[in-house]
Amino acid sequence: MNHQLQSSITPYCVALEFMMNYSPVLLFRGIVVCVAIAIAGCTTTEEKETQPQYGKTPAIHAIQTEYVFAIHPLLNSRRYFEVYQPLVAYINRYAKEFTIRLESSKDYSHFEEKLIARKFHFALPNPYQTVQATRYGYTIFGKMSDDDQFRGIIVVRNDSHIHSIEDLRGKAISFPSVTALAAAMMPKYFLKSNGLDVENEAECRYVGSQESSIMNVFLGKTVAGCTWPPPWESFINDHPEVKEAMRIQWQTNPLINNGLIVRDDVPIQHRNIFSQIMFSLHTHAEGKEILQRIHLSQFVGISQSEYVSRVNIFLRKYETLFGSLPGIGGRN
Repeated sequence: MNHQLQSSITPYCVALEFMMNYSPVLLFRGIVVCVAIAIAGCTTTEEKETQPQYGKTPAIHAIQTEYVFAIHPLLNSRRYFEVYQPLVAYINRYAKEFTIRLESSKDYSHFEEKLIARKFHFALPNPYQTVQATRYGYTIFGKMSDDDQFRGIIVVRNDSHIHSIEDLRGKAISFPSVTALAAAMMPKYFLKSNGLDVENEAECRYVGSQESSIMNVFLGKTVAGCTWPPPWESFINDHPEVKEAMRIQWQTNPLINNGLIVRDDVPIQHRNIFSQIMFSLHTHAEGKEILQRIHLSQFVGISQSEYVSRVNIFLRKYETLFGSLPGIGGRN
C-alpha cells in the first residue's frame, strides 16, 4: 500500500477500533467505508491517465459536406436507384471529405430544369445536355467510355409491317424527349437524312423516358420507338416478353458517350477525389461489378474543349438539317 493510501485511511482505522468496543452495527458500517476507500486508493496515477478524459464542454463535430449527384433519366426511379445507388455507396465509402446523395428526376425536362438551376454538384448528362451545362457554370472533366454504344436505335414489333423507312410515313414514333441525343436527335437526323422528314411527315410523340418509348411500341401505341443500347438491353433483360416481341430495325452512327460534369464551386480537391474513385472503378472486382450494372466498361477523363468539339460536329449537322437546336428545360 502506498504512503498516500495509508495516510488517507489511518483515521478510519482508529474509528474502527472505537466501534469494536461500543457497537457491532457501527463496526459493520465502518468496515464498508474502509473497503471502499481502499479500492479507490488502489487506482494508481498511471491507471487514471489511461481512463477516458472528459472535457467540461462537449466536442463540436464538423458538418460533412453533402453533394448531389444526378444521372439523366435513363430508367424508371426503381431501376435508377438499383443501378446507380451501389456506385454512390462506393463513393461514400472512400470519399472521407464529403458524401454523395443520388437524386432522380421524373423526366428529361425536370432534370434539365434542375441543371439550369444548378441543383446538382456532379451529374452525368447526355452529350447535348453536357455541352449546354457549360453555359450554367459546370465543367466537363470526364465521360463514359464505350463510345461505340452511344448510338440511336429504332425498335419495332416483330409482327409489325415496318420494314423500310418509307413505312413510317404518317405513323406515330415515340421518343423519350426532344433533347434525348441518342434516342431522339440522332434517330431524327438519321431518318431525315434517309428521306423521311420525321417532324412533318410522321407523328413525333415525346413520352418522357427511354422505357416509355420502348413500351409505347410494345403496347401498339406507336409503330416505332427510339432509344439507345444500354437502356434497351437493361429493359429486355428484365422483360423477356418484350425481347420476344420486338427487334432493332435501324441504328445510327455512334457519337461520344455521356459526360461527367461538376459545378464550378466544388473545391478542386473534392473534384479530384471524385475523379480518382470514378476513373479507377474498372481496376478491381467490386468496381467492375458496379460498372456491369451500368452496362459500361469504365469512366475516363477528358478535357472540356475536346468533349465539346466532338459533340459540336454532330450538332452543327443537326442544326443545318433542322434549322435549329432544341432548347433544354423547355427553353429555346
